[in-house]
Amino acid sequence: MTEAADLLLTNAAVHTLADPDRLREAVAIRDGEIVRVGRTYEVEFLEGVETDRIDCEGRTLLPGFVDAHTHMEQLGQHLVHADLSAAASAEECIDLLAEHAATDPDREWILGFGYDESEWDDPRKLVRDDLDAVSEERPVVAMRVDLHTASLNSVALDRLGDEMPDADLGFDGGKPTGVAVENAAEVVRREIAADRAEMREAIAAAAARAVSLGVTGVHDKVRDSGAPRVYRELAAAGDLPLRVRIDYWSDHLDALAEVGLATDTEGGSDESFVQTGAIKSFSDGSIGSETAKLLEPYVGGDGTDGGAATGDTGGASGDEDENRGQWVVDPDDLAAIVDRAAAEGFQLSVHAIGDEAIEETLSALEETPAPGAARHRIEHVELATDEHFDRMADAGIVASMQPNFHRWAGEGGLYDQRLGVERRKRTNRFRDALDRGVPLAFGSDGMPLDPLYGVHHAVNASEPSQRLSVTEALRAYTLGAAYAGFDEDRLGTIEVGKRADFVVLEESPWDRSGEIDSIDVAMTIVDGEVVFDDR
Repeated sequence: MTEAADLLLTNAAVHTLADPDRLREAVAIRDGEIVRVGRTYEVEFLEGVETDRIDCEGRTLLPGFVDAHTHMEQLGQHLVHADLSAAASAEECIDLLAEHAATDPDREWILGFGYDESEWDDPRKLVRDDLDAVSEERPVVAMRVDLHTASLNSVALDRLGDEMPDADLGFDGGKPTGVAVENAAEVVRREIAADRAEMREAIAAAAARAVSLGVTGVHDKVRDSGAPRVYRELAAAGDLPLRVRIDYWSDHLDALAEVGLATDTEGGSDESFVQTGAIKSFSDGSIGSETAKLLEPYVGGDGTDGGAATGDTGGASGDEDENRGQWVVDPDDLAAIVDRAAAEGFQLSVHAIGDEAIEETLSALEETPAPGAARHRIEHVELATDEHFDRMADAGIVASMQPNFHRWAGEGGLYDQRLGVERRKRTNRFRDALDRGVPLAFGSDGMPLDPLYGVHHAVNASEPSQRLSVTEALRAYTLGAAYAGFDEDRLGTIEVGKRADFVVLEESPWDRSGEIDSIDVAMTIVDGEVVFDDR
């Protein structure tokens, strides 16, 4: 006798995203596993007296989204502290910070996250004088959307200035402007990191937001953070609503090796919601902070002389008048990290944005064996050349890219401001990566965490070399991301034997391909359990 299912999802437009992608009507789940996919009458015989049945009322059912590159702690901080992502000017940022400070007068630090000056009429970074207007007694910090730039008021500068390298601070007339990039910004990030109680609050808020957007799994990049312990505590208590693959910064490598951890290449047990992922490192910075390492100089569209920080000095290497960005990790040091991590059985996940940084990172990774099937990753890959893509395909290196970055690819946007029109058209070439055989995984980098927003930008990118079909973009955010985490046999498509991770959409992305970012998530299911329901 066939055992009854725990849950039936019926009357749905089921896009399995498997090859070929045939439209189905219903799915049956038992013990968190998909046991039947087909027409409604084909799954109804699995209905027992204790089987739950959900009528999807014609909605679109997809595999759950896997965000291959995000920062859950920072997302939680957006939700707990001042969210500056919607601010249209420096003045609005100041107002939001002041309002937040007034609502929490006992908190020592006044923190804001996510400002993006490239979209303002006056595209300048926040400086000390701006934040002094929020408070002259309490330390104030505003983190730029890319987390590579921190803006500080005078109090915060007085506290942290001695720990910050001058090369990564902005100066004007010999005085610090309050703008800190890269290593100086890292000093700030360490100082404002959440304690254990705050971390639990931040992670819980971030997880709730993620599942409300259809995210069923994340690859979280963590550094100097209590997040790994909090994830495991939440999972043990049954309070973690999504799967988490932790990619640890390289400064955790010694500790991980000492306790015998290595990259999970087997997909984890069916019960485990927390996995050990890659060793994460950097090569360069970001385009928004003018610290991504380029072969040709920035155009200086930030209203500065092209320096990495606002003011008369920056963190640029080479000629002061021709900023080409900077190494966050020197190529020789990166090569040593890659060799050590691979020898300890770790996948490598390396941030590389500029064309020069991609070259150095690719050179370090392509000859280094990865655990299991070759599956190292380059994160962002924003200015890759055709040769880079060909070499990545040959080496089996995953391009872990962020389609939401095309929010900056419009005329006059961030890429035009920093790179100029010609290089803007060469950024984030998803079509070329896929056509050249590169494994493609999508994530958000938290800018913002919203898969449908990212899919929209991939489908509607302005250049043919950047543009994907709806199915291709969705596969990069499901199966492609699962593959980047050695999980393609369990996740990423709707097939018998895989885990029951789904997102139910109110409308079809194929039917509304020009407005995918406006489609609402109706329901999210993880391991056969409904974790979000907004029907």
